[in-house]
Formats: sequence, C-alpha cells, structure tokens
Amino acid sequence: MKHLSFSFLILCLTAGAAHADCYADYKAKRDGPLRLHYGVAQIDGDCDVRSATDQLRPRLDRDGWQLLNVLGVFDDAGLDDRKESAGEYFLRY
Repeated sequence: MKHLSFSFLILCLTAGAAHADCYADYKAKRDGPLRLHYGVAQIDGDCDVRSATDQLRPRLDRDGWQLLNVLGVFDDAGLDDRKESAGEYFLRY
C-alpha cells in the first residue's frame, strides 16, 4: 500500500510540474475617444495564440475593449520583462 501511495504522489507532482503557466501579451482598443492599451493575461488550457485569442476576446469585450491582436504566448520566464510595459493591464484580464 505504501508503494502505491508513493507512486501516486510522484505521479501527481510530476503532472503538476509539467503544466507550466501560460500568458499572452496583446493589444486592444476602445473607441469614443480612441484609446489603446497593451496588456498581459493568463491563459488557461492550450498555450497558443488561437486559444489566447478565443479567451481574451470575451474578457475584453465585457469592459468595452476590442482585441486587436495577440502578440504571442509565453511562460513564467517572460512575465517580469513585460510587467512595466503592461502597467495597469498586467494580469487584469
């Protein structure tokens, strides 16, 4: 029984380590008057531009923003480099 519990624990830890966080940086706009912003958002599931686009569009729409484009996706390693540029839109959506 101990062997089975230990194996299960190792499996859980390995699965958690393999799933890295995913983030996307994007550009959005709002009309009347025209406003633009650059932001960074956490993405769930597949870490690709298509998934990021599908998730970000409704998040931004709720606050009257229109997604212009997703610049790219990245993991934790790229997060700190973008924090200052994103300002108030860092992990907001």
